[in-house]
Amino acid sequence: MERFKINIEYFTNGTYYSTNLFETEHFKVGVTANTDHIKLILTPMGAPLEKVKFKMTVPYEFNDDKRVFVNGYQSWTDCREYFIDEEPPRLDLKQEVSLKLSPLGASGDYRFKKYDRRKGVFHGYSYAYVRDGESYDLFGSLSERDGYTIINTVCPENEIVFERDMEGVNISSPYTLIDIAHFSGSENEVFDKYFAVMNIEKPRVLRANGYTTWYNYYSNINEEIVLSDLEALSKLDAEIDFFQVDDGYQTAVGDWLSIDPRKFPHGMKYIADKIHEKGMKAGLWLAPLGCQYKSAVAKGHPDWLIRDAHNRPVKCGFNWGGFYALDIEKPEVREYIRNFFDVVLNDWGYDMVKLDFLYAACIVPAHGKSRGQLMCEAMDFIRECVGDKLILGCGVPLAPAFGKVDYCRIGADMDLRWTKSLKFHREDVSTPNTLGNTVFRRALDGRAFLNDPDVFLLRDSNMSCTLTQRKIIASVNHIFGSLLFTSDNIDEYDDEKRNLLLHIFKNGKPEVISAEFVTTDVLEIHYDEGNGAQRLCFNLKSGELY
Repeated sequence: MERFKINIEYFTNGTYYSTNLFETEHFKVGVTANTDHIKLILTPMGAPLEKVKFKMTVPYEFNDDKRVFVNGYQSWTDCREYFIDEEPPRLDLKQEVSLKLSPLGASGDYRFKKYDRRKGVFHGYSYAYVRDGESYDLFGSLSERDGYTIINTVCPENEIVFERDMEGVNISSPYTLIDIAHFSGSENEVFDKYFAVMNIEKPRVLRANGYTTWYNYYSNINEEIVLSDLEALSKLDAEIDFFQVDDGYQTAVGDWLSIDPRKFPHGMKYIADKIHEKGMKAGLWLAPLGCQYKSAVAKGHPDWLIRDAHNRPVKCGFNWGGFYALDIEKPEVREYIRNFFDVVLNDWGYDMVKLDFLYAACIVPAHGKSRGQLMCEAMDFIRECVGDKLILGCGVPLAPAFGKVDYCRIGADMDLRWTKSLKFHREDVSTPNTLGNTVFRRALDGRAFLNDPDVFLLRDSNMSCTLTQRKIIASVNHIFGSLLFTSDNIDEYDDEKRNLLLHIFKNGKPEVISAEFVTTDVLEIHYDEGNGAQRLCFNLKSGELY
């Protein structure tokens, strides 16, 4: 990577400048560069630099045999390997405009990244690779604390363009523009080296299985439903690690200690105790950085909300009728969050918290900090609050979660259908998208955290996927996942479904031999469970088995 060029745009003293020089009257860029690493540090020479935009272009030869992977913005964002002449993931222009202006787009990058609509031009965050057979070229940011690193693979022009999201930052002291490492070798070689250089410790947890209430009842849960499904699961002839209560127990998102008395008359400690009696760890869902419009915390403490440049509360999405983001830069907010974690984990006794919608921390740059810095600091704070208890992260930009969570969702929410007629955004509920993510984010598993591919569902009721499609989902999760959850009432299973569930829960993770698209829609996987190579081939778009 010694050959590269840069472009820096900025304002200083009210004047706009654009340059490809490494030194001007306003700044100097210090360079560390060799074939495996580029680090550029910008030092202002006088007045602060404002509204800085940075790009670095590196030549790279693409050919028809190569495949490209760019990591999606957050847990739910679709990402997979692409042929170099494919169209990039995108929405039509009307949808893109809507997402920039609406809370619906808050979960993605639509407000700060311009989408390129050309074939063969892909963008992602923090890391990317180009694969030629079994040979990988991995490009990975070594830190996102100064801003998100955006990696653009521009295949038609044989170049890779690196950007830094520095919106909201005024540079008055030395600032890292880019810190990118490059590794070549096999899949395991390049990812092992990448995480070793970042000094990310391997996860302390093991592959696990269990249950979550969400994908059968959604928020329509109550004590009777939870205890009934707990009893059914406890009868299964397998060791069950987790029983997780998802959204629906609280009176409002953000009011985590206000429990709906009609749904859970005995409270949430009672539920945790019942789970422990069955020999399972108790998990509980929260969205700790968000609060519903109608919540007591939002109404009682409007000064606790993150606000945009116009002093308006930042809207994070339409879930629950709409929700805001809490500003953890405020000491009172930090104390509020510390307190409800303390109650949930220590008073109620939950062993793991599933923490969702974490992207709320960085929808807008604030307090002179970039989105990347805000997200990294939010994950530091969350780990501090949770201590030694377990975290399942979700809805989170992944690099800031490296080494901070024990398990992490790496795809979108599963749908009860294989495909849906409308797609609102790249982070939307989607079975094909989460399966693609599960396969192609597999290298994070066991390095950054253990991968949660989301649930597999075998039941017949409240389900629109065919049995064949349900088996495909279960197989993909078994092959690539390390947190294997269902949302089924096991008492409803016939022998075939029960035996398949037992196979998944009782057997270890298979060895992946290969996984790639043989056409733009058909995915072929070869793996070994210890009794010889097996093959799974299906159409990701239609859910047909080949």
